[in-house]
Amino acid sequence: MNIYVGNLPYNTSDQDLSDLFASYGEVKSAKVIMDRETGRSRGFGFVEVIGNGQEAVDALNGSDFEGRNLVVNEAREKPNNRRPSGGGGGNRNFNRDRRF
Repeated sequence: MNIYVGNLPYNTSDQDLSDLFASYGEVKSAKVIMDRETGRSRGFGFVEVIGNGQEAVDALNGSDFEGRNLVVNEAREKPNNRRPSGGGGGNRNFNRDRRF
């Protein structure tokens, strides 16, 4: 089960997140999402648990973790809202008037 974990303290590491979920099953992966610009935590992450993930969600949602109340629920699929890339518009015949 893939689990979203929000309202994490900004100093939480991937290992801290993994340790938090370890008692609910085998943690296949744990990732705190980092800001590309600053390299700092964005305050949320994802954990993939093999075992009873729903038990982890029920037990940890709203629980205190280092002074913050966690938001824990089953992760939803990321919607595919991206537009097809094509590289801009503009004058596609830019070489037409060029003399060589």
